[in-house]
Amino acid sequence: MSSTAASVSSSSSSPDSDFIGRSVVTLDDLTTEQIALLLRKAAYIDSHRREVAHACDGRIIATLFYEPSTRTRLSFETAMLRLGGQVIGFAGAQLASVSKGESIADTLKTVANFVDVVAIRHPKEGAALVASEAVDIPVINAGDGGHMHPTQTLADLCTMQSRFGRINDLTIGLCGDLTFGRTVHSLIETLCRFGNVNFVLISPDELKTPRYVIDRIRETPSCSYVEVKDLVSVIGDLDVLYMTRVQKERFFNEDDYLRLRDTYILNEDKLRLARKDMAVLHPLPRVNEISVEVDADPRAAYFEQVKNGMLMRMALESSVLGDDLPGFDPNKKEVAA
Repeated sequence: MSSTAASVSSSSSSPDSDFIGRSVVTLDDLTTEQIALLLRKAAYIDSHRREVAHACDGRIIATLFYEPSTRTRLSFETAMLRLGGQVIGFAGAQLASVSKGESIADTLKTVANFVDVVAIRHPKEGAALVASEAVDIPVINAGDGGHMHPTQTLADLCTMQSRFGRINDLTIGLCGDLTFGRTVHSLIETLCRFGNVNFVLISPDELKTPRYVIDRIRETPSCSYVEVKDLVSVIGDLDVLYMTRVQKERFFNEDDYLRLRDTYILNEDKLRLARKDMAVLHPLPRVNEISVEVDADPRAAYFEQVKNGMLMRMALESSVLGDDLPGFDPNKKEVAA
């Protein structure tokens, strides 16, 4: 395996022990070595479901979801249940004491008496940081406004790893809303930390990649980028195509939206121009930017992303709790493809 996430040199302290008690508000809270360790753990968990089924016996996670979420909340909860732990929490601010005026800090200080780890989703940017500073138990950001969604990026990385055996030395196309897509920005930032990625940024002028994200690519000598408007012209060059939704409300002129929307819908005709092993990713939910006919194509990896998100959350939850995965060797650097 050449130049992979797992090739990061080890530090003097164990990245596994450094996880214990750590909150994860952004992926900047983790080193590249720790992210590589999570990828190795996720691969191990996937092939050793029985062995890890009691790794978190007696543990409880609170999923505090102040806004609706299907995939993310169920993924965090299923991850803990598959590790042998239990779940409490709420889904919707109207079900919490916030409806009575309670602060996030007070809610966390209360819940911390009941549980070992918290996953929080909130519509306000910075809410996860406030939560993590209020308590001494680990807090995992499950999405705060348009700011950060670190475990979605972990799911994206895990899907690339499982498909290609690496997360770099790849040409990655990101298509659609590159201005407001938090998942796109987080993925680019994290991949730049590992290096050796060629980014193809596919969007209309109205939804181009923000300058600070472009600057991050430029600051990474081993990474490169190109900005284009036409998906068809570049799809044959891509190892990964990361689709996002082009939203009508982002356009000032409806005629421009109607003119451009079909350009960014992936269908069988466009897919015929792609490599046979290209992987199609999407953070979901999908609206119409990927035709349903694509679902049956082996290159469609977006529902696989959902499974990988659960595996990475299993790896993350057990890591911040300091619960060992039976039979897993944290010093073994290879990641199963």
